[in-house]
Amino acid sequence: MSAKSIKKKSKSRTNLAKLHRTDDKDINYDNSPATTQEFWEDAKIYMPQHKIHISLRLDEDIINFFKEEGAGYQSRINAVLKAYVNKHMHDHK
Repeated sequence: MSAKSIKKKSKSRTNLAKLHRTDDKDINYDNSPATTQEFWEDAKIYMPQHKIHISLRLDEDIINFFKEEGAGYQSRINAVLKAYVNKHMHDHK
């Protein structure tokens, strides 16, 4: 199987009309304070890995749990699996 990423043309769910009507002064920045140069000194860029399209059977309750969290459920499942792999890779070394 090829490791090429699967690219789909999907329609954006962003409400652009509402976004254009919003004024910058209406944005609440309380939960996103400004960063400092020190914050970025040890920053690293991580490029996303290519994903492989597979068919995977999971329990219905697992899928329902992730879907209830909203859009991006497949990415969240991937993140959980990646955390599991990373944890166990460190345990086996």
